[in-house]
Amino acid sequence: MNIFGIGLPEMAVIGAVALLVFGPKRLPEFGRTLGKTLKGFQTASKEFEREISKAMADPEELPSSSPTDSASSSKGSED
Repeated sequence: MNIFGIGLPEMAVIGAVALLVFGPKRLPEFGRTLGKTLKGFQTASKEFEREISKAMADPEELPSSSPTDSASSSKGSED
């Protein structure tokens, strides 16, 4: 089992340290919060990726800007 380059022995050590730091009562709460946070990041990442793919597949037409006539825009400058 290899997740993020961490094998089973390393995961056991991390779990033991987490148990010592957070205690047996707070560890499930911490795990639940961590899981919800990771799920939120994963959802946001997928949504962002979907929006980028959609934007690349269907680019919107930008309005072509025509050069403005400087004489018509400065009405009161000629006396």
